[in-house]
Amino acid sequence: MLKVNNINAAYGKIDVLWDVSMRVAEKEIVALVGANAAGKTTMLNTISGLLHPGAGTLEFLGRRIDGTPPYQIATMGISHVPEGGKPFPDMTVLENLEMGAYINETWKKRAETLSQVYEFFPILKKRSGQLARTLSGGERQMLAMGRGLMAKPRLFMFDEPSYGLAPIIVKELFEFIRLLHGQGMTILIVEQNIRHALEVSSRGYVLENGRIVLEGESIGLLDNDHVRKAYLGL
Repeated sequence: MLKVNNINAAYGKIDVLWDVSMRVAEKEIVALVGANAAGKTTMLNTISGLLHPGAGTLEFLGRRIDGTPPYQIATMGISHVPEGGKPFPDMTVLENLEMGAYINETWKKRAETLSQVYEFFPILKKRSGQLARTLSGGERQMLAMGRGLMAKPRLFMFDEPSYGLAPIIVKELFEFIRLLHGQGMTILIVEQNIRHALEVSSRGYVLENGRIVLEGESIGLLDNDHVRKAYLGL
C-alpha cells in the first residue's frame, strides 16, 4: 500500500532523514520506532505532504505522492494523527470530529462513522458539546484519533499516541489500534515507547539519527540485543 523509497528530508539546511526506505502492506500494522529526535515525526510529515522530500520517492496505492499537497494526500485516504492530537481548541468535540469528514464522500456517511467513533470512545459523546481546549490530554488524543477515523482512511498514521499519557489511557488507545486492525485497517505507528509499538505491530523499523538501522518482524526486534540494550533497558 505504501512504499517509501530512499527518502531524504530536511528542514531548511538541517538534514533529518537519509535514504530511508519502508514498506507497509495492506491490512498490516507497521511500527517505526526510535529515540526522540531520530526523525520519526519527520517521516510521517513527509508521507502526509507537510514536508517535501529532497530526494527519493513515495508511492501510495501505486501512485507517486511525493510533492503532492497535503489536502490531496488526505483525499486519497491517508489520515495522520499528530503527536498530542492537536485538535482545534475553540471548536467543540463534535465540530472537531465533523472536520475529519470533509473529504470526498465521507461527509455523506458522517452520522454512521460518528456512531462508530462514539462506540470506540464513549467519553467523546459525553463531551460532544464541550470545547476541545477543555479536554484532558488523553481525551484530546482520543478526539484526534476519532477525527482521523471520520475520514474513513485507507492508511491510518499515528505519531506518538502514548506520549505524556497515563498508563491506563495508553492501554485504552492501543486497544483502539488493535480493534481498528481487527476491522482490516492498515496502520503505521510511530512511537518512542518501543515495547508498546512492537507488541501491537507485525513488523517494525528502527530509526536512529535519520537512518533505518534495523527492520524485521516485531517479535524478532523485541528479542534483538541492540533493541533490548538501547531501548528496553535489558
